[in-house]
Amino acid sequence: MDFRTLLLIVLALFPVFSAQTVEDTELVIDTSVKIAWTDDNYICATLDWWPKEKCNYKQCPWDLASIINLDLSHPFLENAIRAFKGLRLRLGGSLQDQVIYGVGNLKSPCHPFTKQKDGLFGFSKGCLHMKRWDELNNLFKKTGALVTFGLNALYGRRRINRHAWGGNWDSSNALDFIKYTVAKGYQIHSWEFGNELSGQGIGASVNAVQYGKDVIHLHNLIDQVYKNFDQHPLLLAPGGFYSPEWFSKLLEVSGPGIVNVLTHHIYNLGPGSEGSKLVDKILDPQYLNKISDTFGNLTQTIKEKGPWASAWVGESGGAYNSGGPNVSNAFVDSFWYLDQLGMAAKHHTKVYCRQTLIGGNYGLLDTSTFVPNPDYYSALLWHRLMGKEVLDVSSNASPYLRSYAHCTKDRAGVTLLLINLSNQIQYGVNIQSSAYTSLQVGDKRNHKKTSFVHGLKETVSWVGSKSSDVTLYREEYHLTPEGGDLQSRTMLLNGKPLQLTERGDIPSLSPVLENIKSPISVAPLSIKFLVFPNFNSPSCR
Repeated sequence: MDFRTLLLIVLALFPVFSAQTVEDTELVIDTSVKIAWTDDNYICATLDWWPKEKCNYKQCPWDLASIINLDLSHPFLENAIRAFKGLRLRLGGSLQDQVIYGVGNLKSPCHPFTKQKDGLFGFSKGCLHMKRWDELNNLFKKTGALVTFGLNALYGRRRINRHAWGGNWDSSNALDFIKYTVAKGYQIHSWEFGNELSGQGIGASVNAVQYGKDVIHLHNLIDQVYKNFDQHPLLLAPGGFYSPEWFSKLLEVSGPGIVNVLTHHIYNLGPGSEGSKLVDKILDPQYLNKISDTFGNLTQTIKEKGPWASAWVGESGGAYNSGGPNVSNAFVDSFWYLDQLGMAAKHHTKVYCRQTLIGGNYGLLDTSTFVPNPDYYSALLWHRLMGKEVLDVSSNASPYLRSYAHCTKDRAGVTLLLINLSNQIQYGVNIQSSAYTSLQVGDKRNHKKTSFVHGLKETVSWVGSKSSDVTLYREEYHLTPEGGDLQSRTMLLNGKPLQLTERGDIPSLSPVLENIKSPISVAPLSIKFLVFPNFNSPSCR
């Protein structure tokens, strides 16, 4: 090859090399105090009622993924749930308030959902037969799932106008169902009242005052049925979109200790039909930050009106109406999903339920094959690595580098999640810990945010005083898309594709071990979990 030819090749490749830049950044993890904490079983996924006739945007992505018709014996399904060793499952969704339970003295026939033009969401009422409930509970017991069941909160009410429903809730069918559940020895962690009936509602709404009276009634029923049990299931409500006035009124009317958990729904990416616009939103840090106001405002509502309650995200699929094809089920969605898991935890969210475990385009498992989508592995890594104690992270990086730190789950150390939304910048990360980065003023602690450099001067090394006492490596879990395609359905862990074994088992999620003194970098459009086994964190002891 002559010099002229070589020069032309170099010049042709130059734009590729020059497009990526390296930017050094500093992160300080405040190890002196936890700023929030989640439930031990923070990760949750939903099972929905939608039949295969549920269609949006000229597509029908639900197939046989309904609570009523899902193949519960599929080995991939069992393995996927069992891998979490305590996955929360929330059974509910839009048709929840049209479900009749096939037990006791029914006032209407026990038929499956069918298309009905004037029905709520275009469907008739549907029935959960007790044989099917038995089969579901057999799956839950085998896999160790923690179950939240969403009850029909419209039963017995009447439609006042197009959206508003009035009248008292008729608890008779729900009571028969709960009694059957208890008699069979089925373990239900929590009962949730209604789905998306708060505020203006989605399809239907109920006044907050009436709702408050009804949850008192449900609370009394739960106490009655479980009176001989040491522990009672939690009562969750309202399973809808956050409305400050409505949520406040619910807490005021129901009063102390009635609603244990306020559940709210989030679909902050918009409709699933937006295609490439969904990708743009996911990779826009300013867009991702907008939802933090909802988390913050709900935290304030609970503090002022119902400090006895905690907050859960009861349903969140990113894009609504079944999610976006080739986005919600692709690698790119993990940028949104993991970022929101981190953000919600910092705002005192105890549990985060992903819509769905299976069903639609946003399932953690593929609706037809039951093979895990990329977000499944993101959820599993979070569940295994990120403990319940949330730590604060200070950074001088651009907003395109997202960072979240927790105490490592079930062992010593700290785990750091880094999400690089930039398509051009590779971040070189220098990590320090700070045992004390605050000043005492009276009884309050004021974290210094004005001088990042001054904060670094006061940091202490994460390495212990005796080198023989520490592990001189860190664990890295680097997530990238196959072939560099953000819309790939295959996720790579440290360069290797995550695929089920020949037996259908979940693959081993093994890290690479790096010398603790080696540089840390995060490639463009990639995600990295870093585990520091001996990070000096007083709040993690």
